[in-house]
Amino acid sequence: MQTTPETRARMSRQKSRNTDVEMALRRALHAAGLRYRVHRRPLSKVRREADILFGPVKVAVFVDGCFWHGCPEHATWPKSNAEFWRTKIEGNRLRDRNTDDLLAAAGWLAVRVWEHEDPIKAAIRVQRLVMARRAEIAKAVGL
Repeated sequence: MQTTPETRARMSRQKSRNTDVEMALRRALHAAGLRYRVHRRPLSKVRREADILFGPVKVAVFVDGCFWHGCPEHATWPKSNAEFWRTKIEGNRLRDRNTDDLLAAAGWLAVRVWEHEDPIKAAIRVQRLVMARRAEIAKAVGL
């Protein structure tokens, strides 16, 4: 079954960058004194961008939408064109796991933040991980 023109038009208007959730998380991280890059590839040979990137400590943050990434709490499975959407969402989940595995193999930490998470709590979680990685690096170089 094909997607209707109305559905196609509605989906094309969905933001994939600088969403409200992503911006709230970025503001909270910045307020906490963290500096980062946005929409960058952690690995140059892998065509996947992190929403927020802490390069020196190799932490890549991905803000995942509940619908598009199949949130275990909030995912809904459309009844119209169900097979297409199930394949699409399951493919996104598989790609997310693959991305996390590729990053881990290269020494990166992938952090997944769901769109439904409180941005302040998510920022605190990310900040703790970034600070822990910084401490590991400092210890390794003898600082």
